[in-house]
Amino acid sequence: MESTQAVFPERYIALPSERKMELLRTMIRIRTFETKVEELFLNKKIPGFVHLYIGEEAIATGVMANLGKEDWITSTHRGHGHAIAKGAQTARMMAELFGRKTGYCKGKGGSMHIADFSVGMLGANGVVGGGFNIAVGAALSAQIRRTNQVAVCFFGDGASNRGTFHEALNLAAIWKLPVLFVNENNQYASTTPVSYGLSAQHVADRAKGYGIEGYTVDGNDVRQVYDAASYLIGRAREGKGPALLECLTYRVKGHYVGDPEKYRTREEVQKMVNERDPIKLFSKVLMEEGTLNDAGLAKLYAEAEEEILAAVAFAESSPYPEPEEALEDLFSFSPKEFPEVIA
Repeated sequence: MESTQAVFPERYIALPSERKMELLRTMIRIRTFETKVEELFLNKKIPGFVHLYIGEEAIATGVMANLGKEDWITSTHRGHGHAIAKGAQTARMMAELFGRKTGYCKGKGGSMHIADFSVGMLGANGVVGGGFNIAVGAALSAQIRRTNQVAVCFFGDGASNRGTFHEALNLAAIWKLPVLFVNENNQYASTTPVSYGLSAQHVADRAKGYGIEGYTVDGNDVRQVYDAASYLIGRAREGKGPALLECLTYRVKGHYVGDPEKYRTREEVQKMVNERDPIKLFSKVLMEEGTLNDAGLAKLYAEAEEEILAAVAFAESSPYPEPEEALEDLFSFSPKEFPEVIA
């Protein structure tokens, strides 16, 4: 099956105004979180590495709007946007970034390992391509138990060159598992441009090798992402098997905060910021529809700012884990019960 710049059923059009506003609200919450995280990291308040989702908000938002709390997702090292859109608490996320005990991983995982099983977020992953087989396993579980659940695996263009990508798509296709593979093609795998690192014209072209549907959409247009995800997730729920959805987007910030970005020009980045910012594009659409005005947009930003500042305050007021807690939560059993295992 050929990768196509698909035209899906226009389900976005039928959404009530409140749902459309919720899409914009989610995108703004993600952007505000990430902007604050960048500021905090540069001021040395956050340890470790941070990979920002700025410029890609429409993908997580459009996909997650079609999922329920009971559905699963697997994420990447650039996973803050996925977690927020799936329903994770920004306060606990921020606490994890600060390395505090109240964080999702009790302060021991950091930015690349946030997970919240209670909302179906099976985890960000520091391993490139590490989420593929986890998502396939979750989809297999849903199939065996005959539930109506769907798993969604987010991954970048670089991860499509890993062996786990091919293993996962092959098995999911053979067993017709309810899983959607969502490629966030942000044009760079770390420092390698997709024009060099991809053998096909599109990541979605690779779907035909596994006999599944493969489509490419504008990942900076939340309407296209929403419509595509709605259709393909619906197919998966009906037992029609997996699909590969490529969302063309752009990574506005460096691979990580502090990246010198010698592999691209400032002019290239600024052009994308000016012309393809997903929040600006969607805000304009809503204003043209009469759903949004300047006051409403300002209110959304103010609410997001208030939420994220509260998250920072929560993180800063939370304690660090104690040194003796370092070996807790590493095993399915207590090291104190089986000391010989770690001797």
